[in-house]
Amino acid sequence: MRPDDPLDSCTGFDCDEGNVDKNWQRHHVAFWEAEEVFFNEPLLRRRDVSHSSTEPRLWVLGRTDSDRYLFISFTIRRSLIRVISARDMTRRELRNYGQAKA
Repeated sequence: MRPDDPLDSCTGFDCDEGNVDKNWQRHHVAFWEAEEVFFNEPLLRRRDVSHSSTEPRLWVLGRTDSDRYLFISFTIRRSLIRVISARDMTRRELRNYGQAKA
């Protein structure tokens, strides 16, 4: 982890049923798969400045326990990770993730 990593202060997950349903219906990503990504390395993290007008948003590229490669958009509320969107990585994201792993 980096010294200024916002994930260091997180203590769990805040589940929003609307986002859980949306991520399953649109992308076939279960909430528990999205959560797994945060416990596996490497985890490529970035701030999402273009979507942070109402609250700070971030995104990660990572993998599940079954080696599914996911893009996760999220925010942190009261030390809890709130997943906004979860989907499979694009080809470009997979390349970037592969370079980060090297």
